[in-house]
Amino acid sequence: MSSSAPPVSENRPPRSPFAGPGEQGRQLWRAAGEAVLAGALVLLTYQGELWIEARLTGGAPALALVGVVLVLVRRRFPVAGVLGLAALMGVVPAVALLTAVASYTAARQLETPRRRAGLLLGAAASAMAVCAVSAPHLELGSWLFGLALSSVLAVITVVVPGLVGIAAGQQDRLLRALRERTAAAEEAQRLADSESRVRERSRIAAEMHDLVGHRLSLVSLHAGGLEMALLREAPGLRDEAAVVGSAARDAMQELREVLGVLGPLARDTGTDALTDATGTRADIEALVEESRGVGIPVEFCWEGQDLDARPARVRRAVHRVVRESLTNVHRYATGAHVTVAVRHTDERVEVRVRNGVPPLPPAAATGLGSGRGLTGLRERVALLNGSLEAHRTPGGGFAVTAGLPADPGPGTETAEAAPYDEGPAAVDEPGSGLSAFQRRLAGAVTGLLGLVGVGVMMLFGVLLVSHSRYDLAYRSPEKPRVGMAKEQVRRAVAPDDDMARAAAAGREPPRPASATGCLYPYTDRAEGGRLEIVRYCFGTDTLIAIDRFTVPIVTEKATEPPHGSRKHD
Repeated sequence: MSSSAPPVSENRPPRSPFAGPGEQGRQLWRAAGEAVLAGALVLLTYQGELWIEARLTGGAPALALVGVVLVLVRRRFPVAGVLGLAALMGVVPAVALLTAVASYTAARQLETPRRRAGLLLGAAASAMAVCAVSAPHLELGSWLFGLALSSVLAVITVVVPGLVGIAAGQQDRLLRALRERTAAAEEAQRLADSESRVRERSRIAAEMHDLVGHRLSLVSLHAGGLEMALLREAPGLRDEAAVVGSAARDAMQELREVLGVLGPLARDTGTDALTDATGTRADIEALVEESRGVGIPVEFCWEGQDLDARPARVRRAVHRVVRESLTNVHRYATGAHVTVAVRHTDERVEVRVRNGVPPLPPAAATGLGSGRGLTGLRERVALLNGSLEAHRTPGGGFAVTAGLPADPGPGTETAEAAPYDEGPAAVDEPGSGLSAFQRRLAGAVTGLLGLVGVGVMMLFGVLLVSHSRYDLAYRSPEKPRVGMAKEQVRRAVAPDDDMARAAAAGREPPRPASATGCLYPYTDRAEGGRLEIVRYCFGTDTLIAIDRFTVPIVTEKATEPPHGSRKHD
């Protein structure tokens, strides 16, 4: 029997049907606003395409309500929302704008190209199939007319918004990836700078060990000599001298224990070891001579008095700036002419190291280094309330300039450098200069303009298709003739039109005596201010007469008795 405990499931709140991926909360206010806007869009579209939905009588409002519900849950169920609205659009074109909204949202949300392409193609195919099947049953026209109408609607409200949504989604993912990479790069740079500062502070701690240890050693040495001298001269003071010597040795031991955790960085050896001459003119001249000895032409200039009377931390900073700059010249600008200038006044110490363009490029194309040495120099100089600049010169060389106070005063070693922040790197969001409300308002305005564009394209498309409705959709290879069955005539001509029947009332020729009913197909043929109407009269289920006559097109109240011309076939 296994003793492992079952995994503990996280107590996550149920996801709202109105929320998208990564969104928290129920989003009820947003859903309510979208419901009102969706209802307004449906009403506007319904008014523009009343002749299509009029065939549904009372079913259009119920189907439109279903479309509103589908567009509200499009973020949670993108595939079902788009497919449902596309199929519904084939019966109720008033939900076409809602289909465009759902298609844009789903294409922007889905990340897999195959799923996006399959969804758009499936939605377009479902809209075309439903409209082609339902058009004859709703007496809109033949299946060919339904296919043409749905093709226009599918392209305008499914494909076009879907392509725009794909582009917007790819832009969102690209910006998110760039922000993540920028954050990672800044974090890596911050860690590198932090490491350089730690190393520099370790060197400063090692210098404190050398300097203070040297002084404590002198104190201990003199205390020992004083103890030996007082052994004969004043035995009563011998114990006081012993206490001083013991305190110096204890301080030395404690200093070593505290700074010993720094490991290899705790001490500098060789030419880098701290001495009383570090940072003086003789020390800087020694660094210059070392560079000249390896073939670097160095010009040295010193203005002002020597630094031997200045604090050791100032002299050490001057030494480090010159040494680090010359080291970079050795690595990346071998053979370039170098100028080392130190200017010492009563208040400031300025150091400038500048090199020209090397005669030959460096063997490894590493630029001017990783910059960690310069970061350490900035840290050291900043701890003394100074400043350091490192930049390329217009001629292609490089210059390092440091300015230090001649007497930084006590406590400056622990001052924090303002330009460096130990916190995590912050990445600005796109459009950070705008408030969240302004960004949302701009997005809403852009979306409304897009819907207006889709609506205009859809209106023109429907008008073009409806214009050819009776020229193409009801064209039959067999023209109506007397003796044809009623069902054959219905398939060959446009459906009965109430407006044509009302226009013919009182102006049509007498019906045949044996006629049981007449059909008045829709017509838009007008000439000379008169509308041509064709009437098909049936006896039981057989066509017995075809009458063509014209009626006046009334633009204002008629003042003359109606009249018409008649031609009987």
